[in-house]
Amino acid sequence: MAFTSQFVVLFFERLLQASPVLTFLAVLILVLGLWAGRIEGWRWQDALYWACITGTTVGYGDRVPRRSMPRFLAVVIALVGLVLSGLVVAIAVSAGTEVFSHLGRH
Repeated sequence: MAFTSQFVVLFFERLLQASPVLTFLAVLILVLGLWAGRIEGWRWQDALYWACITGTTVGYGDRVPRRSMPRFLAVVIALVGLVLSGLVVAIAVSAGTEVFSHLGRH
């Protein structure tokens, strides 16, 4: 139980430290999604949904851009989403490694 509680505390501390970058990337995904949705004529809710699905690289296929610019934006959104996901995973691994090594010394 000690590992879990220490990990959660450290993980969220590090997320807070990285929050300016993480927030920027998340907002960038949403803004690019709104831009693509405006070009495609989608409702803003559908555009945000599409941006989130594309940013996580899930891509259900229920919303598909037909024009060139939104397709390009989809690639950018997916790349930004990979960076965002990678940062969160890196923070989790770093926190887990630190807590694990700290517990191993005691």
